[in-house]
Amino acid sequence: MSRQHVKHTRKHHKLDRRMRKLKRSSGLFIAPSFLGVLAFFFLPFLVVIFYSLVDNPISMNFVFLDNFRNVVQNAAFRTAVHNTAVFSAIAVPLAVVLSLLLAIVLESKLPFRSQFRTFFLSPMMVPVASIVLIWQVLFHYNGAVNDLLGVFGVEKIDWLKSSYSIIVIVILFLWKNLGYNMILFMAALQSIPTDILEAARIDGASTGQIFKYIQIPAIMLMVDFVLFDNIRGALQVFDIPFVMTAGGPGYASSTFTLYTIKTAFTFSNFGLAATMAVAIMLMIVIIYVIQNKIIHGLVLRDK
Repeated sequence: MSRQHVKHTRKHHKLDRRMRKLKRSSGLFIAPSFLGVLAFFFLPFLVVIFYSLVDNPISMNFVFLDNFRNVVQNAAFRTAVHNTAVFSAIAVPLAVVLSLLLAIVLESKLPFRSQFRTFFLSPMMVPVASIVLIWQVLFHYNGAVNDLLGVFGVEKIDWLKSSYSIIVIVILFLWKNLGYNMILFMAALQSIPTDILEAARIDGASTGQIFKYIQIPAIMLMVDFVLFDNIRGALQVFDIPFVMTAGGPGYASSTFTLYTIKTAFTFSNFGLAATMAVAIMLMIVIIYVIQNKIIHGLVLRDK
């Protein structure tokens, strides 16, 4: 065996030992995160699926699909689903479109641009409970909103104790989430090479044409993420209606997640609540698959 071959073999063995050591050390770094995901996400998820197939966590008698049948027949649950669908249909498109428009406006040479950014980002730094308390004062029957409407001759509206409560929740959802969406869109717009935009302007493209044919296709994947994130947030909205109206009056502002948590911790029906949670998960997965196919189809078509 030649000396050169021996050197090459030794070097190869050293490299193998180094790679094995690197894999072991990287595994040790990953282990805490992996154990955390396993303990706090994956195992509870399996427990929820198990609970959805039994009558309750104590007797654990298998009822299989009976819980799903009971969920479908539950009138209050159907009302919560209807409220969530209406809320999502209004809030999600507004959240995406308004935040995109704000991002485009703030990307232009606008005076006091940094102050506007701060204004729209400030709700992210305030706890929801604090925001809701302020909004409860504003939308109270004798609050500032009714006082302002009274100037224009509009009669007082009981915003929080009528069917109008869902409108208040939509407005608060938008105010809370516009800043985050706006920052994501601004980052996507800034990633578009400026020479492409300048070339389009030199060729005589208008602002509308640049937006339609360059900016929108370039940020379509970000639109996909923001859209799905807002759909997920709308389907899982809990804190705003819980603190603002507690789902009332009756079930007028009750949402999917709010009624699920009430079923578990107010009515102590964990089997039914677990079934509702599984239904929410399946709904989100189905929406994601459909949306992903549509958006990626548009991206590939534009390419």
